[in-house]
Amino acid sequence: MYAIPAVNRSQLSATQAKIDGKTKPVAALGELETLAKQLMLIQWQRMTVNEGHSDLAFSVKTKLSLTKPMMLVFAGDHGINEAQVSIAPSAVTRQMVLNFLSEGAAINCFCRNNDIGMTVIDCGVLDAISDKDKAEYVESNVSFVVQRLGAGTHNIANQAAMSLRQVEQGLSYGEKVVTQQLALGCDVILLGEMGIANTSSASALMLALTSYSVDDCVGMGTGITELQLAQKKRLITQALARINTLNNPSLDGVEEVDNTVYIKTLLSELGGFEIVQMVGAILAAAKASVAVVVDGFIVSVAALVAVKINANVVDYLIFSHVSQEKAHQGLLNEFKQDSRYHTKPLLSLGLRLGEGSGAALAYPLLTAAASFYNNMASFEDAGVTV
Repeated sequence: MYAIPAVNRSQLSATQAKIDGKTKPVAALGELETLAKQLMLIQWQRMTVNEGHSDLAFSVKTKLSLTKPMMLVFAGDHGINEAQVSIAPSAVTRQMVLNFLSEGAAINCFCRNNDIGMTVIDCGVLDAISDKDKAEYVESNVSFVVQRLGAGTHNIANQAAMSLRQVEQGLSYGEKVVTQQLALGCDVILLGEMGIANTSSASALMLALTSYSVDDCVGMGTGITELQLAQKKRLITQALARINTLNNPSLDGVEEVDNTVYIKTLLSELGGFEIVQMVGAILAAAKASVAVVVDGFIVSVAALVAVKINANVVDYLIFSHVSQEKAHQGLLNEFKQDSRYHTKPLLSLGLRLGEGSGAALAYPLLTAAASFYNNMASFEDAGVTV
C-alpha cells in the first residue's frame, strides 16, 4: 500500500533548460519556476511509470496538464472538545458541513472562482447528517461522501482517540475517495478539513513526531482565550504523557514496517477521523504520482504523518500557504529537513480558517506555472537575441 517511488528526475536538466530558455532573465519568475519544475517532474513520473512512456519521449513540447482539480474537505469531530478547547461547540462541525453543501462557505466561493470541484467527506461528524438533510442539497454542486469511522473520536487526554482497526479503515477510506477522483480524470488533489478542536489533535501529533515543545506546537486555533489555551496545553501534555507509557519504538532507525506500525499507533492514540483519512488520501495520491496541494496546519500535520510512513511522499506535496497558527511555520520546517525537492509555501496571507481555503487560493499559481511553461515563447522562437 505504501510503495511510493521518488519522482523521476531524469528530465530535470531538460525541464530546467526549457524554463531558462523562455523570454526572461534566468530565474526571473522565482518560485513560480520551481513550482513548474515540480509539477513537470510529478507529471513525468506519472507518464513514465503509470502510462508507460519512455524517457526518450520527453521533449520541449511535453506540456504540463492540470485537469479536473478536486478539493476534498474531510470533516470529523473530536472528543477533547468536551473540555471546551475551542471557541465553538462540536455541533458547529455539522453545521459547517451543511453550509458547504449549500455552497455558502468561503471554500465554496474560492473553489467556484477557480473552477475547482469540491467534495465533502463525513469522516465522523458527531451528529450524522440524515438522508432527509441530504435530500435538501440534491441540486448542490458539492458532492457529499459518507465514510464515517464513528461519531467523533474519544478524548485523547484520557484514552486512545480510536482503535487501530478504525485507523486502518480510515486510511483505506482516504485512498478510496482519491482513487475515485483519479478515475474521473483528476490529476491534482487539494485538501481541506473541518472539525471543531482538530488543532488539538494536530498539535498532539506534531508534538509526538517532532522535537518541538508543547508551547511550540499548541496555539490559539480559531481564537480561544488564554485560559482555554492553558487548558489545551495541559490536556495535550496529559495525552502525550499517557502514550509515553506505551511500549512504542523510536522513529529513528526503525525499519519501515515497524515505523508504519508506530505511526498507526500514534494515529490511534492522538488522531482525528478526518486526519487519518487525509493521510490515506495523501498516500494514495502520491502512489498514483499526483500532486497534492496542502492547506494549513491540520492538513500539514496529516502530510507529515504520510511522510513519516514514506519519505518519498514529500515529492508530491505543494504547500499552499503558511497560516497564522503559530506552530505551522515550525511544522513546515520539518519538511525541509527531509525534502530533496519541493517548493516553499506559495502564500502568506495570515489565514487561519482551514476548509482548504489556502489551497484553493493558491491554485491559480499552479495554473500560472503551467501556462508560462506551456505557452511562453523561447528566445529562439521569438527571435530575441541576448
